Amino acid sequence: MKGIANGRGALERPIRLIVCDLAGTTVDFGSRAPAGAFVELFRHAGVECSEAEARVPMGMHKRDHIREMLKQPALAERWRIRMGRSWTEEDVEHLYQRFLPLQTASLLAFNQVISCASEAVVQWRAEGRKVMATTGYNREMTRLVVEDAARQGLVFDGYCCAEDVAAGRPAPWMIYRCMEASGIYPPSAVLAVGDTIADIESGRNAGVWTVGVTRTGNMLGVSEEEAEGMDAEERRRRLELAALKMKEAGAHIVCESLGDLPELLREMELR
Repeated sequence: MKGIANGRGALERPIRLIVCDLAGTTVDFGSRAPAGAFVELFRHAGVECSEAEARVPMGMHKRDHIREMLKQPALAERWRIRMGRSWTEEDVEHLYQRFLPLQTASLLAFNQVISCASEAVVQWRAEGRKVMATTGYNREMTRLVVEDAARQGLVFDGYCCAEDVAAGRPAPWMIYRCMEASGIYPPSAVLAVGDTIADIESGRNAGVWTVGVTRTGNMLGVSEEEAEGMDAEERRRRLELAALKMKEAGAHIVCESLGDLPELLREMELR
């Protein structure tokens, strides 16, 4: 177990609701489905885009994600050179509509449940905690991912996607919707966990306990096989940098995977 605490001492009360992100946290080790789809989207538009550029806004509503990508100076300049003009909101909408079938087509190819995450969710539900999911996917994508995860044995008590609320991450609305649907409050009884900076910001904006995971998702950004095969010192360095970024964003706890969290949570509740 590896975890890094960051401020806010003992829990005010037992955690009764855990709100988990999907890609990179509970399914799709490395969050590869969305990253690859964004790279392909821009390639189809004739604009080169690196995976690193695609990963910067990860966790947001996908329309917002595209907008934030286009705000990156280097990518904005490549767009301007290719199109002969700066990007517009019409471009954002056009790209988003082209993105939807690309992402939907790739979802299930990468939707393997992360084994340690599945074990954690089973344990939490056995302890009487509710576990719900949030995501930047739209309703149809979310349905596909959640139903496929259930076939693999990972079952949530409910879920909310960015299309269900007024604004996706970093706004807190998806977390609040999960609290409302589960009937669990106040925020001090809720923990949100995800693999992106947007996840951390959303949790802090909701006033809930907020946890970042570094190894299984966007922060490391590789498959499980690539993570295992990576030079140990390089992996350690990248994980430490990821943890630092998440702590700077406000994470109360940072750990490598959801599998580390049950023990950390019990320790916090016993303080």
